[in-house]
Amino acid sequence: MDTVYLYEFIGTAALVLMGDGVVANTVLKDTKSHGAGWVVITIGWGLGVFIGVVIAAPYSGAHINPAVTLGFAFAGMFSWSLVPGYIIAQLIGGFFGASVVYLFFRRHINITEDKGTKLAVFCTGPQIRSYPSNVFSEVVGTFVLVFTIFHFVEPTFSTPTLTDVPIGLGSIGALPVALLVVAIGMSLGGTTGYAINPARDLGPRFAHFLYPMNYKGGSDWAYSWVPVFGPALGAFIAAMIFIAIW
Repeated sequence: MDTVYLYEFIGTAALVLMGDGVVANTVLKDTKSHGAGWVVITIGWGLGVFIGVVIAAPYSGAHINPAVTLGFAFAGMFSWSLVPGYIIAQLIGGFFGASVVYLFFRRHINITEDKGTKLAVFCTGPQIRSYPSNVFSEVVGTFVLVFTIFHFVEPTFSTPTLTDVPIGLGSIGALPVALLVVAIGMSLGGTTGYAINPARDLGPRFAHFLYPMNYKGGSDWAYSWVPVFGPALGAFIAAMIFIAIW
């Protein structure tokens, strides 16, 4: 049982290390890829998902996202008894991955003057702050993620027993879900930064809050509920519609 939680931690940590890492590489001052742009960021996040799924798939099913865990549970494809442990492991993994990014890029973080740029390395934020619109963006992005995953996955899978590998992103292979995340980022990511994953946002936001940085601003806790509530709601809607039409 402990193995599934360990690999959710490791897979999520790898996802955030690569995802926050590509943002840091692109936006921080004096990196060799400074200014590489949005396409590099979206591809980097997709490949981060690929790496996380490859690592965790054989052991935990590779949810690496509380919204995915909740979506499968809402749809009856995943045991609710495993949900708290999965989400805790994912949140801690997100924090750990962001901590490694901080250590890796700390010199570049400290010479970057813009506070918003530093925060963007760790977590998402809206281009235009309007909470209803921001929540809607996260709901739609996560709906596309989870609803599409339901159609990747064979819907006859049963709720796992303790001896089964739980259903997750690993059930569909790493490449399809990586391409799905790239597509969401390129098409729908420009409004809020497409968190579509509470662990990807909340854990790294705590890292930004805790670690010392020059020119450090706030961690925007006023916005922090959006990339948690929006993905959870999007996953719920995706599950309910899938159940209704299947």
